[in-house]
Amino acid sequence: MLETDYKFSEVHKLADQIESGNDRVHFKQIVNTGNGGVSLLAFKAGQKLDEHLAPAELMVTVLEGEIVFTVIDKPHTIRAGEFMLVGEGVPHSVTANTDSKVMLTKMKA
Repeated sequence: MLETDYKFSEVHKLADQIESGNDRVHFKQIVNTGNGGVSLLAFKAGQKLDEHLAPAELMVTVLEGEIVFTVIDKPHTIRAGEFMLVGEGVPHSVTANTDSKVMLTKMKA
């Protein structure tokens, strides 16, 4: 079942759908299908997500800013306009080098 607060056939500026906050990394779900979905994350510079396991195959796309995405202890710098694929169950962490907005696409087979 598809879950979303958005209406079909409406145009939205993606990066404007989420704002960062000083208290924590902000998350916003755009769509969820039960087998995956699309979420937005907003970071202030220096904010991080500690190491955790990918719940599905992931496509991490940086919309604004720059993050360090560490996969199995190997850091990768990802900048606006770039993306990275990550396999399900792979340990990873994220640190924002600058204020950043990220689109996370989750896919389960």
